[in-house]
Amino acid sequence: MKWTVADFTNILMPSDCRVCGAAMAALAPVRVCEACVARVGTQAATEQDVLCTRCGDALGMESARFAAAMGVGECTMCRLAPPQFDRAVAHANYEDEMRRMLHLLKFEGMRGVAEYVLGDAMAAAAQKLRGDAADELVVVPVPLFAAREKARGFNQAKVLAEVMIKRLRKLDPRWTLSLQGQALSRVKDTRALYSLNPTQRRASLKGAFRVADAEAVRGREVLLIDDIMTTGATARECARVLKRAGAAKVWVVTAARAQPESVLSTAQHDDESFAIWDAVPARVIEPEVGRRVSF
Repeated sequence: MKWTVADFTNILMPSDCRVCGAAMAALAPVRVCEACVARVGTQAATEQDVLCTRCGDALGMESARFAAAMGVGECTMCRLAPPQFDRAVAHANYEDEMRRMLHLLKFEGMRGVAEYVLGDAMAAAAQKLRGDAADELVVVPVPLFAAREKARGFNQAKVLAEVMIKRLRKLDPRWTLSLQGQALSRVKDTRALYSLNPTQRRASLKGAFRVADAEAVRGREVLLIDDIMTTGATARECARVLKRAGAAKVWVVTAARAQPESVLSTAQHDDESFAIWDAVPARVIEPEVGRRVSF
């Protein structure tokens, strides 16, 4: 993995944690303190295991009760419009420390965050697929449009894929993982998705991806990698073109999953019986403009 000036600065001149602002207790390869890493809880623990078995979206108490009564484990969206991917998993919710660490990677060029922190998160998320996915997988990162990748200097999905593979090979040698970073390409420069609602996202992404190397995925199970899953529109479109090119199955792994605010608020206010079931769409704070936008 290539290192940036920001990474070397973090090692040579450590000061405060870039996530919480507290003084770093010791020299570290990346300016993220152990306390912030420890505060990133797994998605299952946060949502008390009430997650859609297909896309990983939090069901909320009422939706979970309905799904249980119907004998299904999928959310309404996955039941009404099944995605082409077979299952999507994430390590944590897109909030607090996890959100800030992903921003450091994507928007401040701190690739060391992937190497020393998020790699373990990606490996832990992938391990959730053990028993469902095949041992031999083709790993495909979600691509950026060429001009955007050139401006950023790297594709964060590919960086995360590389560190995840490295961790999994040590953690569980049963995995046989082959990185195919050029198998999928982005041929349409879509507008920034954070400002679009789900319908607009799907329309914008239509035709945005193509399989550049069909032989790499034909008849194989694919592990699609991205940093965050919000509405799932990107994963759906990538899975669609991969399946059309002959992929046997498509699994999705992300570091984080954006969840509806109503579900998060309920988890945070259990003692007060606070609940607004599925009333508020998922939100993300876009770092470059500092405003809240709905998905």
